Parts: sequence; structure tokens; C-alpha cells
Amino acid sequence: MGKNNIFYCKECGYESAKWLGQCPGCREWNTFVEEAVMKKGSSHKSISTGELKPSKLSEISLKSEERTKTELDELDRVLGGGIVSGSLVLVGGDPGIGKSTLLLQVCKNLSEKGKNVLYVSGEESLKQIKIRANRIGNMGDSLSLLCETNLDIIEEIIRKYKPEIVVIDSIQTMFKPDISSAPGSVSQVRESTNVLMQIAKGLSISVFVVGHVTKEGVVAGPRVLEHMVDTVLYFEGDRHASYRVLRGVKNRFGSTNEIGVFEMNETGLCEVKNPSEFMLMGRPENASGSVITCSVEGTRPILLEIQALVCKTNFGIPRRTSAGTDYNRVNLLMAVLEKRASLQINDCDAYINITGGIKVNEPALDLGIIMAVVSSYKNRPVDQYTVAFGEVGLSGEVRSVNMIDQRISECEKLGFKTCIMPQSSIANIKKKTEMKLIGVSNIIDVIRYI
Repeated sequence: MGKNNIFYCKECGYESAKWLGQCPGCREWNTFVEEAVMKKGSSHKSISTGELKPSKLSEISLKSEERTKTELDELDRVLGGGIVSGSLVLVGGDPGIGKSTLLLQVCKNLSEKGKNVLYVSGEESLKQIKIRANRIGNMGDSLSLLCETNLDIIEEIIRKYKPEIVVIDSIQTMFKPDISSAPGSVSQVRESTNVLMQIAKGLSISVFVVGHVTKEGVVAGPRVLEHMVDTVLYFEGDRHASYRVLRGVKNRFGSTNEIGVFEMNETGLCEVKNPSEFMLMGRPENASGSVITCSVEGTRPILLEIQALVCKTNFGIPRRTSAGTDYNRVNLLMAVLEKRASLQINDCDAYINITGGIKVNEPALDLGIIMAVVSSYKNRPVDQYTVAFGEVGLSGEVRSVNMIDQRISECEKLGFKTCIMPQSSIANIKKKTEMKLIGVSNIIDVIRYI
């Protein structure tokens, strides 16, 4: 065996014998790093297949997967109903967002149920983990702690004690001794994840892996890391605020549209059972530019407050900013207002904000954004007991959205009395409601209402 230097792309894991300015795989610039790898000699020995043979699809028996509940309903919802045996789950998020706290609470709940849990930390000492554990609550006796970064030792301990749940905190601190590159490099992260995947699948152990994120908000290391795992969860939210949003971006055992909402306090992360009420706390009364809309994340409707501030610009080019929703979508909707409603806002600055810090890109927010912009421009407040949702097209038409009954039920539960919605969606309502339903077919009808 001999050493050989290979260049890896940090984004997608593309390999090259020489440095390249642009990656041919993902088309990103300046992402190649040089690493030394061990070159093994080629072997042409015949491989015995033994009793291995391909299986026919009709011969494969299916049985319902048994899921282990974490006793955190918000996390179970995002996972698809619980932890699947033998699954490999990647949890990413900004530093200090609460990844380790969440997984330690999961370990606490599972250990209280008698599950054999191993928590492996490469970043904190046993005393540090003990301090954090005391803040969360009493841990069960079936929880074991290990401070180690050598993956060979970790693998040997896992195979010896055979825990049911393993938490690796974090994957960027783990290393294989036979790989010469430093921990956190492309080779180490990829090889470490491959070893953990073999442990999870081979021993039917559920493995949670914590991953750091880059300044762009994606998991550090090659994108092949996300392809290897079964589930990818992102912890979102402002670390200085109390709320946290857990979002699934990949899930082989469930939907990727579900979100979980948590609140950080002195005893750890608490579930937010009613996110709509949480997001609407402290909203202003009789203020122009404030509109309540209803978004659906997976199977859960959430009420959000859209705020808009439209004012004359002091410069030649108006400034447009958005927080919590797509910036380009906001520009598109304002262009529709100028063209279809003859609203002269081409010389106005516009600031759009989704309160609560949650990020939503659902088209049903279009009608709420339109109403908030018009309300702020004309300085006319929208009734505080009115909610609006619907998709707006380039011709100014208001198009229907899905899950109408669930949206209306959520609005009615929180005391709203009027709902502005697409005219075409009223015929799809199956449940009786006491709310006043106003159907609109284009944005002209909405402006007349304001």
C-alpha cells in the first residue's frame, strides 16, 4: 500500500487527481481540498458467493415496522411516528440551537422506558454532560455515557454492549486512525458515516448523528453524507429567541413536510402543542400592514402573522426585503399589484416579515402578503378577527389551495370570525362552520374589501 493525494469537493464529494477551480459535479467554485489517502493494491482473487442469490419481489415478506416512541410528540411526528430500528438519523443545526439538548432529552425518555442507550460525545467531558443532564432531569440507569473520538474504539464498544440507541455528538469530531486526514475532513466524515451505517444496519441499532452546519446553513462536509443516512433533520430558529423548529428534509420512513415546534427554557426543550397560538402572541391591534394567514406544514395547519411596511423611498431605486418567506416571490407579487391592480408602488420601499421567525414558502401565503402590502400602502388596518389564504397567479387571479377544512377548523378554534379565501375553494368545504366565508376570484376583490 502507498500514499496518494486526491482532491475532494467539500460540497458533493467529487474526487479529482488535481485541483480544480470549479467542481464538475455540483458546479460550485473553490470547494476542492487536498487529502492523503491510502492506496491499496489491486486483488484479482475470485470471490465466493456461497449461498447468496437474488430474491424475487414476490418472495419478500412485508411486516409493519415497530417504532419506538421518544415521548416527544413533536419529534415523533417529524420522524414519521417514532424511531425505526436500524435507522441512521442526521440532526443538523446552528451552534447553540439545542441539538445536544434535544438528543439528551430523547436519551432520558428512552432510558426511563428501560431502553439501553449509549451517548457518545466527542465535544464535551462527562462532567459537562452531567451538568446538562441535571438541568434536564433525572436520567435512567440504562443510559451510558462515553467520551471518545476514535471510531474503532466506539465500534468495538457498540458491538460488545449492543445498545438499542446510540447518539454520536458530533460526526465532525470522529476519526478513523487508518485515514491520515484530520477529523472533520471530507474523508473522515464520509468514512465515519459509512462505519456507523454498517453498525446501524448490521446490528439493528438506531443511530443519531449530530452534524455541524456551515454559514450557508447546510451540514458541513460532503453532500454524500446526507445521501447515506435515512433521515435528515434540521433544527432552525434564532438561538437568542425561545422557539425552535425541527424540520425534516429527508425521511425514508415518513413524510418530509412535517415540522416540530419547541420552546427553550431553563429545563431544556418543551413541546409547543399549539404553534398557532404561540406564533400570534403579542400581535398588534388595529395596525396597518398586519394580516393573519394560515399555512399547512405536512398535516398541521399553523396561523402566522404577515407584517408589511410600505413607505416612499429616499433613493432612486426602491428597496425590497423579506424575512421568513421567499424574496423573489415577494417581488413577483408586488409586480402583480402594479400591473393588475394599478397600484403605484414602484417608488416605495417594501419590507415583509413573517413573525415568529419561522420560514414558510407555501403559495397559500400569497393572498396574505398582498393584503398586508395594500393595507400598509393605504394605511388601512385589516380586521383583527380576519384571516386570509390563497395562491395568487400572474394574472391577478386567486387560485385554490389544499386542506381547506383543516385550515378553517384551526382558524375557528382560535376565535377568528371571517375568512377570505379563493372562490373556487368554497365548493370543496365539507365541514360546517360558523365563520363568515368571503370568496375572492382576483386581487381586485381583495383590495375592495380592504
